[in-house]
Order: sequence, then structure tokens, then C-alpha cells
Amino acid sequence: MKLKTTLIAIITGLVIISGTVSCSVARDQQTVGAYIDDATITTQVKARMLSDSDVSGTSISVETLDGTVMPSGFATSATEKATAGSIARGVNGVTEVRNEIVVRR
Repeated sequence: MKLKTTLIAIITGLVIISGTVSCSVARDQQTVGAYIDDATITTQVKARMLSDSDVSGTSISVETLDGTVMPSGFATSATEKATAGSIARGVNGVTEVRNEIVVRR
């Protein structure tokens, strides 16, 4: 009986450990920590765009993967596009900005 209890404890421990170690997000096998960091960056970029009077934050989407931020959507001027890129670059943790915003005239 003691052997059975010990085996159950070992198997349970291995299941827990393997679940924790292999835990990843389906997005390109990104780790949970990296996914949370990217979500934080995205939230900060979006919040700064929404609070900036020179950028229409509602017309611009923001995606982040491994610290690379990609704003996309539509801007009314080249200045608005540049400002959105500058806002993204100013957020802590951003390693690169790929500005895919299209200027609509």
C-alpha cells in the first residue's frame, strides 16, 4: 500500500512538473512570460496612443511579438503615422517597430 501511494505521488509530481515546464502559448511556441511581456507592451502602446491628441488610437491596431511592435491601420497624415511609431518606440521593452500604418488622404 505504501508503494502505491509513493508511485501516485511521484506520477502526480511528474505531471505537474511537465505541465509547468512545457507550458507555452500556441503563438509561435512563445513562452507564457514572453506572451505576458508582449501583452503588457501592446497595452502600454495602445494606451499612450489613445491618450495622445495627435494620434487616432481608435483607428490603429497594435500587435507585439517578442518585443517587436507592429502598429497597423489608418492615419490621416504622415505626421500621425510617425507619431504613432514614435510612441511605440518609447515604450519600455520594445526592441523594434514595424510601422504598417497606411496614410489615407
